[in-house]
Amino acid sequence: MRLLLFLAFLVVPVLEVWLLIQIGSVIGGPLTVALLIADSLLGAWIVRREGRRAWRALQSALQTGRMPDRELADGGLVLVGGALLLTPGFFTDIFGFLCVLPFTRPAMRRLGAWFFQRRVKRMAAASPYAGMFPPSAGFPPSAGSPDAGAPQGGRVVHGEVIREDRDS
Repeated sequence: MRLLLFLAFLVVPVLEVWLLIQIGSVIGGPLTVALLIADSLLGAWIVRREGRRAWRALQSALQTGRMPDRELADGGLVLVGGALLLTPGFFTDIFGFLCVLPFTRPAMRRLGAWFFQRRVKRMAAASPYAGMFPPSAGFPPSAGSPDAGAPQGGRVVHGEVIREDRDS
């Protein structure tokens, strides 16, 4: 992960400068700067609109008592997209728009969920506590797990519950 971040902070600025030079040589310097400014203004407007929409959806989910997982992911993507759109350059703006636009955000949400799920599994496997609590360590399996229908081991005692009223 550290190598990936190092390469990202090294490669992305070089790629941005190269892309700015290429676009500037085709359409000219002043037009490139104007395009960057227009890109930033459009991005700021979209981030503001989508940020409000994500905030309203989060509040609605909380008021109905539902877990706001999708709404929190959307809010995080709008935040990341806004930061990328404020960074000058066309390459980061492309990824910023992918995070902010409502029709591309679900794909980015799935990509982020896949990445974080992989990362958490890798970290859990590398943990010194990974084998301490195996999946069947006294807890019943969850409904979606492969062990859901398997017997838990131990003795089953059949019986009848008799409740006596303490008032009489």
